[in-house]
Amino acid sequence: MSPKKKFYETAAETLIKNLNKRGMEGYYVDNGKEAVEKALSLTTPGSSVSWGGSMTITDIGLIDALKAGDYTVLDRTVPKTDEEKREFFGKVNMCDYYFMSTNAITMDGELLNIDGTGNRVASLIFGPANVVIVAGMNKVVDNVDTALDRARNTAAPMNTIRLDRSTPCTKTGRCMDCMSPECICNQFVVTRGCRPVGRIKVILVGEELGY
Repeated sequence: MSPKKKFYETAAETLIKNLNKRGMEGYYVDNGKEAVEKALSLTTPGSSVSWGGSMTITDIGLIDALKAGDYTVLDRTVPKTDEEKREFFGKVNMCDYYFMSTNAITMDGELLNIDGTGNRVASLIFGPANVVIVAGMNKVVDNVDTALDRARNTAAPMNTIRLDRSTPCTKTGRCMDCMSPECICNQFVVTRGCRPVGRIKVILVGEELGY
């Protein structure tokens, strides 16, 4: 085992204990393939599933696996108009399993996420019966302050570039605390506990994944 892998494994052991203290289930896997297998093992065949925008779950093939599985799939790319999206996300709010990543996670077990329209963090906070988060160990930070810095100055600029948004951070590579109409940092959410216990499940992956 490489020093990095051993470090990830050791850090994950500590983090999982802290997640459990906060009412969240924590798991550690070595790679993206194992993450997909673990995520699917947490779901019940025939259930309804959906997901938030995430390069992590896209890149590891989890979305493809959900579409190919025995599930009622609520695909977020289907609705186009504002009216269709409003109706769609109402259905997502009642789904059995919601999959996403997180912008950052502290060693003490707190999740930090930023969002543009708020649909992703809304589902994290309330609605779907189960939320399954997949996160590479590169997203683990010391505390909420460093989590916020990571979200604003690493995740957000990369995502605005990916989404081809016209925001100051796409030009500077750093958060400019903008009020741009295309800003994706309209919601800042810290999840410091889970109710009911076990609703949020976090799969930590011993790889660098997503932004």
